[in-house]
Amino acid sequence: MPLTEPHDDRSFAEEPVVGAQDAGESPSTPPEPEPTLPEPVRQRIVALTAAVLPGLAADEVPVPLRRVAKFAPNRRARLGAPAIAAQLTADPLFRQRVTARVLADAGDLGAAVTEGTAPAAADPVEVAALAYLARPRGWRELIEASGAAVRAEADSAVVAELVREAEQRAARAEHDRAVARVEAEKLRDELARVREELGQLREEARQLTRTLRETQARERKATEMLATERGRAARAAADADAELRRARARLAEAEAAAGVARVSAKEARSVDEAKLWLLLETIGQAAVGLRRELALDPVEKLPADFVADAFADQSAATPAGAAARARDTDDPARLDQLLALPKAHLVVDGYNVTKRGFGEMSLEQQRKRLISGLGGIAAQTGDEVTVVFDGAERIHGLPPTPRGVRVLFSRKGETADELIRRLVRAEPAGRPVVVVSSDREVADGVRRHGAYPLGADSLLRRLARS
Repeated sequence: MPLTEPHDDRSFAEEPVVGAQDAGESPSTPPEPEPTLPEPVRQRIVALTAAVLPGLAADEVPVPLRRVAKFAPNRRARLGAPAIAAQLTADPLFRQRVTARVLADAGDLGAAVTEGTAPAAADPVEVAALAYLARPRGWRELIEASGAAVRAEADSAVVAELVREAEQRAARAEHDRAVARVEAEKLRDELARVREELGQLREEARQLTRTLRETQARERKATEMLATERGRAARAAADADAELRRARARLAEAEAAAGVARVSAKEARSVDEAKLWLLLETIGQAAVGLRRELALDPVEKLPADFVADAFADQSAATPAGAAARARDTDDPARLDQLLALPKAHLVVDGYNVTKRGFGEMSLEQQRKRLISGLGGIAAQTGDEVTVVFDGAERIHGLPPTPRGVRVLFSRKGETADELIRRLVRAEPAGRPVVVVSSDREVADGVRRHGAYPLGADSLLRRLARS
């Protein structure tokens, strides 16, 4: 049998029960084939067996049903029906164990069925199911009687349904006749009303004709008044033209005054630019003097190089002014603005960008494409660029690193997100650090340390434009 619904109303199996004998049959009599069970009886037998199955000891449950016994109650009878039916047919000992528990639960009805009698008020399906399991003398006749009762009940239901449908059709027909009569009355009333309205419309037409004649007379008077108003409008237009000429003269005077003001503003801006140039020159000379006084040598390593070499797992404190440097923006146009800042450091969450932009490629191709694109950005902007990848797996096919691009892989026990946050914390306060990642946790973490988080789409569009 399939695990869903049975194909027909036949019994659990067509072959005879091995070792099972009806009550009263001699051992030498060959076992008769299983009877054909009505579908309600078959379902009830499976339901009774599924209900008592978990109560059996583990060694009393056949091997094919041990997995079924662990199913939920609502799934046990539905999904385990084929296996239950097969075991009831092929394993008489299992059927006897099930029958003992089912008859105990059935009470007086089970005792009556065991004695080969069926109470008149009992459900024939329940009687047939108990008779199949207990198999007392005459159990086949009980099953056949149940099948006849089920078929008679089904036929009665069909007849009742046909009678109900006929009554419904008769009621609908009577209703349709009543509706038709009501509609006819409505149409007669509507015809009378239309005739009355037609008479009223004729009277209104006569009144409208009289009104039209009166309106034409008033129109002639209005035409005469319009000619008078046109003359007045012409005089008003002449006065407006004179006023317009006076306004143009005042506008010319205002433009002349504005020109003088622009010249004055230009001279003032020149003075301000001279002051600003002098201030910047002073600051530049002061910076040169400070560098000379401190005697600072050019550095060979940047803060990110120390993070990559030391690989310390200690968290650094957030600088006091770091939070003020962070900006809550995902605008892709901000990437070019931030990279234009002096000494900017671009940190890229590698796989977060590649899997979003070209995830259909292999990891090796993703890394090559991203690193090559970042090399172009480093060459164009002169900024420091660091790309970070998760390094839990072995890396193969790493392309040559372009000039200005640093490639880092997180070590065992550390993620790329943690390495990115350590890179940001290692930078001095005041240096612009741009972190490209669409990971919300990464963006929030670096923003707290003063970096500028941007989405992966901003970098992908920048690479596509290059």
